[in-house]
Amino acid sequence: MISPSGLLRRLGKITREHEQDGERGDVPGWVLITLMTAGLVIIIWGLAGPALSGVFEQAIERVTGF
Repeated sequence: MISPSGLLRRLGKITREHEQDGERGDVPGWVLITLMTAGLVIIIWGLAGPALSGVFEQAIERVTGF
């Protein structure tokens, strides 16, 4: 698993490589997409988390019940 600091270094290296090529990305756009995705995951997890937990517990009970 990559540590957060390692991930940031890797992203910085990729960004610098692209800037050297003369191509600049739409950083605010990627930040917005990342934040929106994180928000959707949190909302979906909040709504579906208890149901998924129940399904998982039932599956484990059925497997260990034999």
